[in-house]
Amino acid sequence: MASAARALGAMLHRASSLSASATALRIAPLLQGNGAIGNAGLFQRHAARRRISTFHPLCMGRRSCKIAGRKDAQNLKKMKRNSKIGKEIVAAIKKGGPSPSSNTALAAILEKARELDIPKEILERNIKRASEKGQDTYTEKVYEVYGFGGVGMVVEVLTDKITRSVAGIRNVVKDCGAKLADPGSVTFRFRQARVVNIKVTDADKDQLLSVALDAGADDVIEPDFDDGYDDSEDVSERFYKVVTTSENYPVVLSKLQEEGLKFETDNGYELLPLNLIEVDDEAMELNKELVSKLLELDDVDAVYTDQK
Repeated sequence: MASAARALGAMLHRASSLSASATALRIAPLLQGNGAIGNAGLFQRHAARRRISTFHPLCMGRRSCKIAGRKDAQNLKKMKRNSKIGKEIVAAIKKGGPSPSSNTALAAILEKARELDIPKEILERNIKRASEKGQDTYTEKVYEVYGFGGVGMVVEVLTDKITRSVAGIRNVVKDCGAKLADPGSVTFRFRQARVVNIKVTDADKDQLLSVALDAGADDVIEPDFDDGYDDSEDVSERFYKVVTTSENYPVVLSKLQEEGLKFETDNGYELLPLNLIEVDDEAMELNKELVSKLLELDDVDAVYTDQK
């Protein structure tokens, strides 16, 4: 009996030893990391498997970058348009009162705002602001800038603080390495005209020329298609400019509507260069950067340039 018990104990001990060895073999790789054994090695191996890296979003190719840039430009244009309408409302109320029935200037601005689909809260906020104590009226100002490569720029401003607008423009011009010009030094290179903007994708060129000239338009300016851009997304954001006089402006709009030609609702006065200046690539990029930074200023409504 005793010998049988000793034999059974030996068998159980051997089975236990084999089980422990197998377990040790299974966990040994987990306890090793780059040759190290122990808890530190296990943590390093676990962390290596769980590492997460983050990166800034990238523009995947030329087309995506251009789409992103165009969307930013469109959003900025919309913000500038809404801001200008708000300023015009304040100026009109300061001059003629808050009632559209007796203030024809305010009525015209509100009608324009409806055509442009300006959000109602923007209109209400600016109508309320016009009656607040201490709110100054807005004043139109024009500043002139010498760009790069002999290019001239006219900066239109609608501001309630002239000193602020002057300081902002001066700082941007200085930082970009350009120069403010004396009054009259640049404006003579432009002419003011009523302009109707029509997307090239919304009109046939020959039809538009025929309709516009029959309506008495002075000119139809085509966009420059020879500037190295051939992407269809870019073409959709280019415009024909139908140029006309103030007196003939309603006639041109009516004729375009009759022919079913869509035009941009934010039409009005524009400064058109008398002669376009061709510059090299470096000057072109510097001028684009300068215009972009000027348009980021709250008081600046438009920047006109005679760069080709």
